[in-house]
Amino acid sequence: MPIDAFDAALLRPTPWRPLERLPRGLVEFLYFGIKEARACLFAGLFFVAIFAVPRAGLFGIPRYDLLLVIALAIQAFMVLAKLETIDELKAITLFHGVGFALEAFKTSPAIGAWSYPDFAYTKVLGVPLFSGFMYAAVGSYVIQAWRLLDVRIRHHPPYWLATLVALAIYANFFTHHWIGDFRWYIAACALGVYARTTVVFRPLDRDRRMPMLLAFVLVGFFIWLAENFSTFFGIWRYPDQLGAWSTVHVGKWSSWSLLVVMTFTIVAHLKHIKASIHVPD
Repeated sequence: MPIDAFDAALLRPTPWRPLERLPRGLVEFLYFGIKEARACLFAGLFFVAIFAVPRAGLFGIPRYDLLLVIALAIQAFMVLAKLETIDELKAITLFHGVGFALEAFKTSPAIGAWSYPDFAYTKVLGVPLFSGFMYAAVGSYVIQAWRLLDVRIRHHPPYWLATLVALAIYANFFTHHWIGDFRWYIAACALGVYARTTVVFRPLDRDRRMPMLLAFVLVGFFIWLAENFSTFFGIWRYPDQLGAWSTVHVGKWSSWSLLVVMTFTIVAHLKHIKASIHVPD
């Protein structure tokens, strides 16, 4: 089934015939899970490539370089198949740039928060260019989920305030190496800013609601899980994983949740996304 036909089937307000006799709650849960998985198309294909490409690379092409080629091919497919618009591509490119800048800083000799141990022709400042796509994948997920789940936001904070919180989150990733980690203070600010914000979404034909803050935490958790898989396969390593692999510290979950706040803020500035966001007067 072509992916656009599959999406059209997902967006119909009636369930697929084999599911009609199942309990209503179970059907909605299944639709929610399928739509979430479909929204992860970019991330899913990219992580399949991460797991499938051997560390030695293929056909004489180093692994990191091959992952860059695959990521570019997936991104081109998303646009050509009209799964993403040009404006959405611009936002995703911004995620790529923001992510690469953070990677370059964190992997620099002065910081050494993590490292990419393998050789690549497409390394810049010690960072393989494919790495920005890991951040872009988060943005792609948010954009796809917005459409598939007919997401609407109620009681969103003023855009200037949300942008200020997002900038503080991003800045803290850099500045905490010199002036202290203000992550929890910024998280407390985000808690206050988004306390009344609600996500309205539609798994099938009825609206469901979730606190925005819960959505941030849940998405951050699944990114943390993906990070554990990536470090297990040696895509990058934290200093405590150089001798033998160990679980990524659970504290990274909070970092990813805050990064999701920043990602959401960028997506929320897209013109067609703004139309579904309610900001109280």
